[in-house]
Amino acid sequence: MTKDHWGTLQEVLSKTVGKNNYNTWIKPLKFKGMSDEGVVTLLAPTNFFGNYVSQNYGDLLLSQMAKVDEDVRRIAFRVDTGVPAGRPARKADTRASRDTASAVNGSEIAGAPLDKRFTFDTFVVGKPNELAHAAARRVAEGGPVAFNPLFLYGGVGLGKTHLMHAIAWEFRARRPDMTVLYLSAEQFMYRFVQALREKKMLDFKEMFRSVDVLMVDDVQFIAGKDSTQEEFFHTFNALVDQNKQIIISADRAPDEIKDLENRIRSRLQSGLVVDLHPTDYELRLGILQSKAETYKLHYSGLEIDQSVLEFLAHRISTNVRVLEGALTRLFAFASLVGRPIDMELVHDSLADVLRASERKISIDEIQRKVAEHYNIRLGDLIGPKRVRNFARPRQVAMYLCKHLTSRSLPEIGRRFGGRDHTTVMHGVKRIEELRQQDSQIDEDVEMLRRSLEA
Repeated sequence: MTKDHWGTLQEVLSKTVGKNNYNTWIKPLKFKGMSDEGVVTLLAPTNFFGNYVSQNYGDLLLSQMAKVDEDVRRIAFRVDTGVPAGRPARKADTRASRDTASAVNGSEIAGAPLDKRFTFDTFVVGKPNELAHAAARRVAEGGPVAFNPLFLYGGVGLGKTHLMHAIAWEFRARRPDMTVLYLSAEQFMYRFVQALREKKMLDFKEMFRSVDVLMVDDVQFIAGKDSTQEEFFHTFNALVDQNKQIIISADRAPDEIKDLENRIRSRLQSGLVVDLHPTDYELRLGILQSKAETYKLHYSGLEIDQSVLEFLAHRISTNVRVLEGALTRLFAFASLVGRPIDMELVHDSLADVLRASERKISIDEIQRKVAEHYNIRLGDLIGPKRVRNFARPRQVAMYLCKHLTSRSLPEIGRRFGGRDHTTVMHGVKRIEELRQQDSQIDEDVEMLRRSLEA
């Protein structure tokens, strides 16, 4: 966006807002320039003037600018101090310009920055997160508000923040005219306290209640903070009443957040509540494969064997961030020391990660959990009876022992009534086959795995 572009827009703006409004509010604005981040700065005669134009004509200006330059992302209004180019501004000039700045944009307005890596294209979809992904996609498509609020919850490193950022990026691409505010609950509280201290509550309320989309990450942070919850509740109601979209994330479901007011809990549950389950082996492997392809381009000439990815997907099962960090370290280490990425390098460079993620689940625990799930006696599970009612749960238990412990097949066999390791191999293979054919078996195994890893 250049000064010439701004000049060509004058006629369009005059026809759109009317001659009197144009002469009063648009014509006095001066084009200052555009930053590399797509921020167009317009100079206004006074603070009040800039705020009025921002509130009443900001969206129109942004949409018209985006038509002539697709790189325009937002508009900043600053007071025209009259400082000629090349002369250093006085402190008072600089402070006035900074304090009176206001912004209109299509992704974040004075909110937390968005991570360019976190888009829908880079989000690996699997069974544990497919519903959350589909719901996030639907909301990001815009149109009539379908789920309000959309509440995403799950443990650390399961993709909540990734989906939040992806929604914001999608809104930016599809609806650059919309004002989307993304921030953490901690930032919301900080701004609320700051507004109280500076006696600017009206400005606070106006900013938060004038957005088209409000996105709040880690909302469990406001639990127990009464004044912040009160303001959050009223902000929530005001936006819902205007049919504005709200997207919330937390580390647990609304009814599990301790010290959260019942009225807020009820409001959060009034839309669509979706959890992101712990990742399964297939999803972890898919994430590693996707990440590895990116690293191969960055570290040209470096390859990674499929067996290494499979090993990491099995061993690091609780946190995707740790999983991705392990792969990052592998490629960096291999590049620095000039070694191939093989199992020897894995153990040399990831010893601490592997120790920390070593499974602590015991064979005894698995046997008890499986017997309880299928409502059979532990003695029948590990005993000699081969009837189907006992044989299938026994194979499920063997399968889980193989994948959730570091015990050898012969040792697993001994713990199941002294069976041979070939019997364990057969049981594991049979469950692998049945998981592809029988949805009930697959559901049982997944439910047991989650319960054991919780």
